[in-house]
Amino acid sequence: MGTESTLIGFTYLVASICFILTLQFLSSPRLARRGVLIGVFGMTIAVIGTLLKPEVVVFKWIIPGILIGSMIGAAMSAWIPMTRMPERIALSHAFGGLAASLVGISEYIRHDPYELSRVIITALGFETFFGFLTFTGSLMAFGKLQGIITGRPITFPGLNAINILAFVGSLVGLIVFITHPDMANVFYAICAVGLVIGVTAVIPIGGADMPVVISLLNSYAGLSSAATGFAIQNNVLIIAGALDGTSGFILSMMMSKAMNRSFANVLFGAFGTGDSSAAAAAGPGDPRKPQYNQGTIEDASSTLEAAQSVIVVPGYGLAVSQAQHAVRELGQMLEKRGAKVSYAIHPVAGRMPGHMNVLLAEADVPYDQLFDIEDINDDFAQTDVVLVVGANDVVNPAAKTNKGSPIYGMPVFNVEQSKTVIVLKRSMNTGFSGLDNELFYLPNTMVVLGDAKKTLQSFKSELETRD
Repeated sequence: MGTESTLIGFTYLVASICFILTLQFLSSPRLARRGVLIGVFGMTIAVIGTLLKPEVVVFKWIIPGILIGSMIGAAMSAWIPMTRMPERIALSHAFGGLAASLVGISEYIRHDPYELSRVIITALGFETFFGFLTFTGSLMAFGKLQGIITGRPITFPGLNAINILAFVGSLVGLIVFITHPDMANVFYAICAVGLVIGVTAVIPIGGADMPVVISLLNSYAGLSSAATGFAIQNNVLIIAGALDGTSGFILSMMMSKAMNRSFANVLFGAFGTGDSSAAAAAGPGDPRKPQYNQGTIEDASSTLEAAQSVIVVPGYGLAVSQAQHAVRELGQMLEKRGAKVSYAIHPVAGRMPGHMNVLLAEADVPYDQLFDIEDINDDFAQTDVVLVVGANDVVNPAAKTNKGSPIYGMPVFNVEQSKTVIVLKRSMNTGFSGLDNELFYLPNTMVVLGDAKKTLQSFKSELETRD
């Protein structure tokens, strides 16, 4: 028994070290892939160590669960494209939260409540509340990202008050449950309130804030997992959950700062309501707004041919069209012609943190060509051409000039300061936040409509004919 406990403790120690190294490596794009592999190895070791515990005596459900879960995970990784990675992450958070909550309910049912310590009772309350909140909240985020639910904020009078009262009520219920653990109705009421808050806390949040929401839900899932570790006395789960929860919280803070928005604004604000509906309704030829300068493949190719410096600003449109390889090939061609090519990465570009970094890394874009906003924003004024590939809010000058805009104060790229801006868009519809972009109507902006991948390939073909 002593040898078995020592072996389990050793596997948990190795797993914990792997999880810490994973977070360290994930902070660098160059080491991120290595970090993921280390994390996978650590999780495998943690699972093996858990299966060695004497409490695990029946494998007739565990083994089928491992096999079925592995097959589902392998299928998701093989078939879900990179463009749908935010949705997949939202689903993973949902399943993780649900699993933690079910473990909490199972622990409560199979024990006499008065046999459990106050620490475990408290952990069970937190575990189920945050787990169910994460479950329904992540499903709402998935629905918004997938388009099943509108990306616009869904609000009604008194919604914020309901959410605040529900949180306070849950805290009061938790205190009652801790002092009277035999009150099962209070325990299940906490679970139910968590399910409801997951819905009501996410539906009023607009699509442009989804990256922060996903990060925050990741933090909730980590808190739930850590509480599960306390409830079932599993040290590695406590460590992994704490790392997940704190890293998700810190990332949410960093992203909120990048958007110049407070947590209260993200959680309770209705982002993108403003006057965006009116702007979205005004189409080409509408007298309510200026007309954009639509360019051809030949026009844009001539501009790129003459450029000595090019900055690419990718956005979700690049992900939708799977254009990461096409933009990399075009960049290589321009470099061979003597142009300096850089890539400007906004922290909230796309639908999840690091979305653009992942896509460009997949296309083998050199890491030293990727620049954060604070490192490249001063370079736009000396740049010949900025190529905006499917980005919208992160290049919208209204964030700097229009105090009435919902994104006012959000740090954005100074792309309008360059000599020429080439914007690739599928259509002139507004972005995910529902806001129109005045950049598209500036005199130094050329808009090329069409699928981004096909357009970039056409640029490359046109330039090849000129060699």
